[in-house]
Amino acid sequence: MPDDQINQQTICQPLAAPPANEHQTILFLQGHPSTFARNLGIALEERGCRVLRINFCFGDWIYWLGRPAFNYRGSFADWESYLTDFIERENVTDILYYGDCRPYHRVAGDVANRLGIRAMAYEFGYLRPDWLTLERYGMSSRSHFPNEAALIQQIGAEFGPVNLEPRFRHSVALELTHEIFYNLSSYFMGLFYLRYKSDRYYNPLIEYMTGIPKQFRVAANARRAGAIMAQLEKSQTPFFLYPLQLQNDYQLRHHAAFEHQSDAIRAVIASFATHADHRDHLVFKCHPLDNGGEGWPRHIVAAAEQHGVSSRVHYIDGGNLTAMLERARGCVLINSTVGMHAIALGCPTKVLGGAIFDIAGLSHQGPLDTFWQSPATPDRELANALIRAMAGTIQIKGSFFSKDGQAAAIPTFVKRITERSVNGCGAFVSPPPRLDESKRHKL
Repeated sequence: MPDDQINQQTICQPLAAPPANEHQTILFLQGHPSTFARNLGIALEERGCRVLRINFCFGDWIYWLGRPAFNYRGSFADWESYLTDFIERENVTDILYYGDCRPYHRVAGDVANRLGIRAMAYEFGYLRPDWLTLERYGMSSRSHFPNEAALIQQIGAEFGPVNLEPRFRHSVALELTHEIFYNLSSYFMGLFYLRYKSDRYYNPLIEYMTGIPKQFRVAANARRAGAIMAQLEKSQTPFFLYPLQLQNDYQLRHHAAFEHQSDAIRAVIASFATHADHRDHLVFKCHPLDNGGEGWPRHIVAAAEQHGVSSRVHYIDGGNLTAMLERARGCVLINSTVGMHAIALGCPTKVLGGAIFDIAGLSHQGPLDTFWQSPATPDRELANALIRAMAGTIQIKGSFFSKDGQAAAIPTFVKRITERSVNGCGAFVSPPPRLDESKRHKL
């Protein structure tokens, strides 16, 4: 059996075998802007489940592609009572939603918990690029996945090796096309769902228009990034890497205590200027999907000038992330999934927000000021155990976009949902062990 299939096999027993006479009724809420949710619903019906869907906006309606659905056009204030009545009337046993922090989904998770039914959230994977997450109730700081090394090692021992080599690729253009189509169709066709409470951080029309100029600078940005990194390598200059996140990312908005990413940028540069060795440099890497509207270089340059480290602080928009992590002295981030990638590569990592991989033995647990001089190296054995435990319980190999990626992921989604093995093998602890930590800056 190939390595990338071994991790899908659950060696330990499911949480509890479903009663023989139970008929699963699975309620889909908002899904990923692709055909993934629709195809997953079809696969679950073929397995004998009853599948229901509630649409909230025009984008939801389009991506469900004409399949039967309920359309919620009430107010957000009435959503909780509507959902409670809906669950009881339709005998819903499971709720499935994309992104646990969307307004409607946070309410749904609370309602499901109160009524004693199962709720599951899915998203892009912690083990990116071609993995997906499927967890019970919530993710990141709201995740019920354990954070104790001994338990993680115990769970990891139940699963075989994991092949992290990417199999399912898609272009940035394809991802952007789906997202833009979903959000702009919902924006321009808003009359059909007048009371929809959008979760967008920006006005979508302004956001996408703002990103157009950047498309003409992609090649130039990549050349500049390559030149900066080549110079650091040629001069053998030690550096730390800070991967920037999208300001509209829920990881920032709900799993970190910073009001704005610029606050984190200023705090990190101030700490670096005071405590890092004078030979060290700090490289800020732009997120590939960032549209340039926030003007991160402006914040970085201003903070670096204020603290007298302009010659040692760099901003790049491009470059090979893996190569950077392999060379870096350490990686500082709020809670980007780059942290999981860094830990897997053995790169010392300091996490400033709530993240599932912020675990003693894997990430630097001391203050940020101590990281620059003595960054803690991840324990490779524990890192491998975490990867195996995640892959066996809350991660699924596949993709939202490509046909082969969906074909790989959907059967495992169906298996774990119908066998109740999501967060199985002891990978569910209550309350969420990271919830309180996410409420403070970990500087």
